[in-house]
Amino acid sequence: MHDRHEPDAGQRTHRKATSPSSSRMIATYLTDIEQMLDEERWDAALREASDLPRIAVALADPGLRSPGEQVEHWCQEWVQLPGAKREARGTDYERLKRGVTDRAVPTAEREPVPTRALRRLQLRRHVRTPPRGFTTERAPALAPAETEVAQMGAALVEATRRWYARSGVHDPTVQENLARLAVLR
Repeated sequence: MHDRHEPDAGQRTHRKATSPSSSRMIATYLTDIEQMLDEERWDAALREASDLPRIAVALADPGLRSPGEQVEHWCQEWVQLPGAKREARGTDYERLKRGVTDRAVPTAEREPVPTRALRRLQLRRHVRTPPRGFTTERAPALAPAETEVAQMGAALVEATRRWYARSGVHDPTVQENLARLAVLR
């Protein structure tokens, strides 16, 4: 008979990390943007992707507001990649962040509560589209304007995924607002 070694209470300090829960609403919305990019529907993809910073800021606010300065701060914090990836992709992320901020902030100043963007997010929760994703690897074959849209859209989708995984999933206000959007009709 083999004795099983059970660690004592003092040795049980290392816990297995749990993965964050996901939001079907957010995941579907991001997948839709990736599909628009994949299908080269540039205007629609950029319009939807440009709303992502405002949506993230609004979800973190109890009143679902997204003031321009908070949207700008969100862009500065989340629309970036570590230095190694920045060089590997050959993308000027500072220029990209400026472009993203220039598109998202003025809209936030005109419309403090992103009602239309939140409504589109809310409606996407019922759609079950298989994730296809978008890769910026084919972006060099595109025209410069299309390349910029593809990079902005992909950067915003990645930023939103990072924001949700690292912050939004743990933020009770974000979770409450997502639940509110799920039950509002």
